[in-house]
Amino acid sequence: MSSENRPNPRFEEDMQFKRIAGPPRYNRVAQGPVQYVRVAADSGVLIGYVWANDEDEAAGWVTPPGLSAAEINAGAAWLRKLRDAKSRGLAPTALLAELVRDTGDIKGSRVVPGSLTEAPTLDALKELASKGRPLHG
Repeated sequence: MSSENRPNPRFEEDMQFKRIAGPPRYNRVAQGPVQYVRVAADSGVLIGYVWANDEDEAAGWVTPPGLSAAEINAGAAWLRKLRDAKSRGLAPTALLAELVRDTGDIKGSRVVPGSLTEAPTLDALKELASKGRPLHG
């Protein structure tokens, strides 16, 4: 048999796939009330909400509809804050407290002062976000 007709042994081996975990993340579902803060672009436009629930070890980012591409992209910094906090072992509401104290390292957006509050459920917060306006204030 010529070398042209012999099967390549690399294609005959069973491939072994190794699952690699991504960065640590909070759960994305909360069963009870969620605390949250509003986040606004420097222009004053509401670009999203960072929410947290310690009981379910859950936290996340919710955005309202109708944002510009730049406003949507500004949310990436807040997602990085979530991942960083989880990798440091912070409880979800401890992350919110940290964000309220200082987000000076995030350019172009900020936590709205005095916006830390609670929604009865994550779905209620998502409903609020879908309307593009805050529940309180």
